[in-house]
Amino acid sequence: MATTSNAETSSMSPRECALLAAQVADDKKATDIMVQEVGKLTSTTEFFVIATAANNRQVDAIVDAIGKEEREKAGITPLSREGLEAGTWALIDYGSFVVHVFQPEARDYYRLESLWNDAPIIDLKAEGITDVVYSDRIAKMFNQISSHKQTSK
Repeated sequence: MATTSNAETSSMSPRECALLAAQVADDKKATDIMVQEVGKLTSTTEFFVIATAANNRQVDAIVDAIGKEEREKAGITPLSREGLEAGTWALIDYGSFVVHVFQPEARDYYRLESLWNDAPIIDLKAEGITDVVYSDRIAKMFNQISSHKQTSK
């Protein structure tokens, strides 16, 4: 189970809060958005929201917009925010979910989604987030996951 956080005092579940962050990132034109359910693999959080921004300004805009929407709709504020100074990667820690916003080079370097590849990925289209744009690398990863699920049945 994740650590206690102000997200647990929200009227929204951690999953709903993570999906809200994904929706806001999509609204701000982030790409390669994914939500991984990592709670069974780590005790530090339940969900990772990972997104890619084209430049420093877009990283800042996404982080600011997520903070505003989580505060207004879920009634929560982050426990911490890191990496904003450099602008190539930012982390917003809400306790029960963590948002990572990378520029493409940093996303490719860290490949955070691959480190947690055993974590289930929430189908954003099924959750109503239908216009996410994926890079070739992330699209290929989704195709491999989908193929693996079909062969595992």
